[in-house]
Amino acid sequence: MKSLGSIRRSFAPWNDPEARPYIVFENVTKRFGDFTAVNDLSLDIYEREFFALLGASGCGKSTLLRMLAGFEEPTSGRILLEGQDLRGIPPYRRPVNMMFQSYALFPHMTVEANIAFGLKQDGMPKADIEARVAEMLKLVRLEQFARRKPHQLSGGQRQRVALARSVAKRPKVLLLDEPLGALDKKLREATQFELMDLQQELGLTFVVVTHDQEEAMTMADRIAIMDKGQVMQVATPAEVYEAPTSRFVADFVGNVNMLEGTVAERSEKTATITGASGARIVVENAGDAAAGSEVAFAIRPEKIKVSSRPPAAGVPNVMEGEIWDLAYLGDMTVYHVKLSDGQVVKASALNSARITEDQLSWNDKAWISFAPDAGVVLTR
Repeated sequence: MKSLGSIRRSFAPWNDPEARPYIVFENVTKRFGDFTAVNDLSLDIYEREFFALLGASGCGKSTLLRMLAGFEEPTSGRILLEGQDLRGIPPYRRPVNMMFQSYALFPHMTVEANIAFGLKQDGMPKADIEARVAEMLKLVRLEQFARRKPHQLSGGQRQRVALARSVAKRPKVLLLDEPLGALDKKLREATQFELMDLQQELGLTFVVVTHDQEEAMTMADRIAIMDKGQVMQVATPAEVYEAPTSRFVADFVGNVNMLEGTVAERSEKTATITGASGARIVVENAGDAAAGSEVAFAIRPEKIKVSSRPPAAGVPNVMEGEIWDLAYLGDMTVYHVKLSDGQVVKASALNSARITEDQLSWNDKAWISFAPDAGVVLTR
């Protein structure tokens, strides 16, 4: 069986019918007055999973996290952790810890004092606290900064202190609300991999809230795409990108071309879609699209080939147009090709060679083509 995209690890308990979810949101609704932040949502998260809640501002992802942490209670429905209903259990008695975007470090305390704070509140013996703090400092590679105050640290170092303090109490679940939002792009990218490595080393369940698609795609084992308080799709990063189940998900994650049309012919393996311009698209990933139905064909820019010459006879899914715009980005070139019906299709080509043989420029005639399995048919 061929897999979609690259596989970071073989961990996939959601495919095991015998596996029991670690965290369960069961028909959860949360209202604030007349506003419904989370609407009859059900979701399963598994032990040791790195799970991401991804969506635009106001979609309900942070509210979901706050209910799991105990800062909010569901209006209706249940949240279970290891089979235990969390309703009525205050935040400080839940086996979860939350790391906020602001980090909320105590400015007057040293790094080691910040990490030790929660352990002292729990009454842990002094010797055990010292050992645990030393362990956490080593884990986040901040041993030499133990006596510094937060203002003497970089943004990335403060983020590590907050992370060390969050995991020092050994929670069963670590909740991260936009944890990398305050870091610059380069540091954010490096820290994403550090978080992934740390999560696997600790063996904890991580649930992260983010609006950054690249962040979710990089770190998470699975992603829940949210919109208006509901989950639109739950899948691995590769499945969300390569096999979206709706126009919303396809459009929300990455760049995509959406070609609307009608299913003219349907067989067991393929479907033929005709568009407004009369172009015929042969597709293998047609799902349950029936003949005569109105559908969208979603295809990513990197799956489309652009050429200054017509492809050889017999090549499927060929359309003629002209270069409407283009951008050279160094590692790739992005083309905007205007088809005969006026629709502009985006295509991207990797610049694997320093010198381009097939040079295309503005207003040049061009042909686009793609394989039958390059995109997916969407019925909703």
